Amino acid sequence: MDSSAVRQSMVTKLKHQGIEDALVLSAMGQVERHRFVDTALVNQAYEDTSLPIGLGQTISKPGVVSRMLELLRQGQLGRLGRVLEIGTGCGYQAAVLSHLCTEVYSIERLRGLHDKARDNLRHFRLANVHLLFGDGMLGYAKGAPYAGIIAAAGGEAVPQAWVEQLAVGGRIVAPVCTGAAAKMGQALVVIEKTTQGVRQTVMEAVHFVPLKSGVD
Repeated sequence: MDSSAVRQSMVTKLKHQGIEDALVLSAMGQVERHRFVDTALVNQAYEDTSLPIGLGQTISKPGVVSRMLELLRQGQLGRLGRVLEIGTGCGYQAAVLSHLCTEVYSIERLRGLHDKARDNLRHFRLANVHLLFGDGMLGYAKGAPYAGIIAAAGGEAVPQAWVEQLAVGGRIVAPVCTGAAAKMGQALVVIEKTTQGVRQTVMEAVHFVPLKSGVD
């Protein structure tokens, strides 16, 4: 599949949705999303929709991926340093992150998806992406401190381990369950770590799979 034209069309739509970060737009335009979905779904790969990837999980919408990456990079001119991704899934966001960060550690709790991501990413030969199998709620202390942490699953709160593993000046972007509405929902949260402490900002509503502990 020659996807260059549809990728650029996707990037144009992302601009219209309000994504302004040139590096994020460039990275979204470079990574072939169709390589991360099942063959039967290839024709939908560049639509702004989430798609099933097996084991009850999904690949996030391009609009949501680019929004979270833009929030992660806010205020940065060049590449971020080392970043931790919670929930590798099929490996798509890790591939995009590889263009935005010097080093990416990506952890997945489901063995089947960890293996799938490894297979999907083999084609790209990304030397700066490290795939880990383990409990994402614990983060990955060996790689800390991180310039950024980004999560593809939402819990009732951001685990303290993530905050501890974040560098001063770094930020976490994650979905968090909020009880503000009558029906429990999720919102994107940005946590910034400064020398004075931690600051949390609640952004727009989102819908992600639940954050779970342990491995399967």
